[in-house]
Amino acid sequence: MKLLYFAWIREKIGHAEEDIPLPSSVHDVETLLSWLSDQYPHIEEILSDKRSVRVAVNQEHAQPTTPVSDTDEVALFPPVTGG
Repeated sequence: MKLLYFAWIREKIGHAEEDIPLPSSVHDVETLLSWLSDQYPHIEEILSDKRSVRVAVNQEHAQPTTPVSDTDEVALFPPVTGG
């Protein structure tokens, strides 16, 4: 799975993207975020406030129940406001 990080999330993590093997226990966005928090301390801090991070799967806004697979591109980014 390719993970992409944008804006201040990218700044906190220190890189824009990474490839990870998807564990068999991960099947949707919610379990992915939980697994990432457990595996990577730098991501746990970012995900501690779920309102501050949005997720897209294959360039589509995702909900916690959105399925994920090993071939997906998952982006983490802050909420965006328009004007």
